[in-house]
Order: sequence, then C-alpha cells, then structure tokens
Amino acid sequence: MKRFAAFLAIMLLIPVGAMAGQNDDDDDNGFGLAGLLSGGNKEDLPPITLSAGMPLAAAPLELKSGTYYEIEIEADGSQELALVGAEFFRAIWIDEIVIKGLEIRPLGLDSVEFDEAGTMEVGFIAVKPGSYFLKVPGSTGETQRLEIIIK
Repeated sequence: MKRFAAFLAIMLLIPVGAMAGQNDDDDDNGFGLAGLLSGGNKEDLPPITLSAGMPLAAAPLELKSGTYYEIEIEADGSQELALVGAEFFRAIWIDEIVIKGLEIRPLGLDSVEFDEAGTMEVGFIAVKPGSYFLKVPGSTGETQRLEIIIK
C-alpha cells in the first residue's frame, strides 16, 4: 500500500506534458510545461565535488518534499570516483541528467561514476521524506559522505 501511495503521489506531481515527452522547446501545440517542472518551484543546490581526499560538500543538504532541485556533480579528474546512494535515488523522481549538453531521462539510478574530469547536472523532485546519503563507495571518512534530509 505504501508503494501505491508513493506512486500515486509521484503521478500527481508530474504534469501531463512531461508524461507525453514534451520539453521546453516543444510548445507548438500551445501547451507548455506546468506544475513542478515549469520552474516556479525550483531551487539550485550547492555543487557536490568529487576530488581525491576532499570533502563532497560543505554541509548536509536539507530538501523539501515536492520541490524541484538542480545539483551539479563535479569531478576534478584526480581519481576515478563514484557516488552511491540507492535509497536516496529511490526517494526522488529524476527529471533529467545533463552531461555535456546530452539529456538523459532515466527511470531510476543507483550510482554515478566519473572516470575523468567532468560535470553532470541532475534535476529532480524530492518526494519521500527521510534521512539519506550519497557517499564514495568503499570510503569510511565522514567527508566522503553527504547527508541528505528530505522534509
């Protein structure tokens, strides 16, 4: 029953244009994006930095359920690094991941990895309240773990 309620909540948050595959550039039919994806309820988050031995972020992230967020994940190429956080990724709805102008619209995500320097931007809606984390796999240091709270 909890899964159905979460599914129903997500479906109520997705505007019809997004479900039909419509994007910002495709408004020939007179319908633009509405709801959460229209940008009226969007916040930019401070970037996550992947660098050998450096902290991922300056502070934990505090998110509000129902808000659209964009975050950049930046790798400096000092080491091949990944971020894992399957529970966090299941608590959000990912709109898109943008890498060098290429837009990816995944159904789900478990982790991301950088083999070299680069930046990806992730746009998502925080859905399920709780405490989560993203971390560098295999690391034990607190600076290699980013706490995320969805209220």
